[in-house]
Amino acid sequence: MSSPKLVSVQVGHKQDFGGLESERQWQSAIIKEAVAGTINVHATGMEGDEQVDRVNHGGIDKAILAYSADHFDAWRSQYGSEEASPSIGGAFGENLTVESQLELDVCVGDIFQIGSCKLQVSQPRQPCWKLSRRWNLDDLSKRVQESGRTGWYLRVVEEGQLQAGDAVELIERFHPEWSIKAANDVMYIERSARRDRELAACPALSESWREQLLHRAAKRDAKP
Repeated sequence: MSSPKLVSVQVGHKQDFGGLESERQWQSAIIKEAVAGTINVHATGMEGDEQVDRVNHGGIDKAILAYSADHFDAWRSQYGSEEASPSIGGAFGENLTVESQLELDVCVGDIFQIGSCKLQVSQPRQPCWKLSRRWNLDDLSKRVQESGRTGWYLRVVEEGQLQAGDAVELIERFHPEWSIKAANDVMYIERSARRDRELAACPALSESWREQLLHRAAKRDAKP
């Protein structure tokens, strides 16, 4: 596999959707547009990028979303056509579309140098219903979760600038045992209070995932 590279960069603005008699109105910035040239990266995200749901998106731990372009062929195969398939940069609401990098290759806590920025992986992405609505594919969010092709969130360790074509260079790895794939397995497959606590103990994990895992572990312990 070649060295990881930033294929494209995207930001999105809040838009209103739905509103028809058969569909309730909703708002999102999930539709991302490509950025030409360099873009400034701040502690809370990319310049010009907006989030509607600040509880589940954005903030320090989820400032930037990354997704692998290496998954696009699989989505085209599943959904059958270019037009109906989430298979272009920004298709998953991501800010950074990367190549030669998968969930098995990226670990919670990894710090990457991209342009003049340093970005740290904080958690896998948990797809919500808006991804399915954006593509009018009812099962897309579920398939993203079940396939493990989720992408990952990044926090900003050092502000700076980046642009499409930049190398994605791993400069520090603290937790090789916690790949994004391994974290997804704990969240969705393993169903173990012990493993929930092990992942929650990872100091680089986002606070929201830590709270979710510890709450779930306590509920599992309480079952007779």
